[in-house]
Amino acid sequence: MFALRGRKAGRLRAPLEAADLDGQFVLPRPLRRVARLLVSLGTGRIHFVPHTGTASALAFLAATGFYGMAIGGHSQSFAQATTTAAGFAIEDVKVSGNEQTSEIDILQQLGLDGTTSLVALDIDIARKLISEMPWVEDVAVRKVYPGTIEVTLKERKAFGIWQHGSDLSLIEESGSVIAPLRDNKFSELPLFVGRDAETAAADFYERFSQWPEISRHVKAYVRVAGRRWDLTLDNGITIKLPEHDLERAMQVLSTMEEGQQLLERDIAAVDLRLEDRTTIQLTPEAAARRQVVLEARTKLLKKLEQEKRI
Repeated sequence: MFALRGRKAGRLRAPLEAADLDGQFVLPRPLRRVARLLVSLGTGRIHFVPHTGTASALAFLAATGFYGMAIGGHSQSFAQATTTAAGFAIEDVKVSGNEQTSEIDILQQLGLDGTTSLVALDIDIARKLISEMPWVEDVAVRKVYPGTIEVTLKERKAFGIWQHGSDLSLIEESGSVIAPLRDNKFSELPLFVGRDAETAAADFYERFSQWPEISRHVKAYVRVAGRRWDLTLDNGITIKLPEHDLERAMQVLSTMEEGQQLLERDIAAVDLRLEDRTTIQLTPEAAARRQVVLEARTKLLKKLEQEKRI
């Protein structure tokens, strides 16, 4: 009982520490250390290392300067200028995996001008910029200090040429447009013409490869109304294919070509759209010659008929 009373009494006396018996004010405990530090500074009992004030002032000015550059958006320029001056300017860009993408185009895309700092270069931004180039499917960018960038590309593959209106574009097998056609470098690729031709091209081209003797003479695959195909041959003949049953139509054409050399004749088109008949259209010149022959034959028949009557 006595011990318990003693501890309780101690707790009751603790609040009296805020003031003494004379009524003088005493600082709370958390503020006493601060007060003692200020008194020590004022009386000279704390000694600082020489030039501490100068260093503190410079640190304050530097912090203020960096804060101002950050607010004004100049921190990147400052970092680039200082690191370039220190010998980290980009001097070499090594590109691998590129066939259609030139190194000059990559330099221009990244905005490298000989003063760009390798330290200040943002790899993620560089990768994003290069991936936006037409032929780039995937890209990896790596810094090699003190002044080299290594760029590894995976390029898209051109499957064919798509003509839409008067425009020509290179397309992938999926039908995605890669870039406009600028030269004759890809003239050996198949040409697909018309609306929706780019998306249906790969499937039809694979099916049509079953007839190589005819496919090697195809100059263009023309999509008609988004439903079927016409073939334009290198000699100008048009083959009109049906929407369905391509195999039947091509079998008919192959038989006629093998037996009658149909595609070497002076014709303009072969219509295979109807299952029960094949229609052949002559060229204007052939049609004119045929008309002359028919007229001569008609005259001959009339003359023979008149001679029989006599």
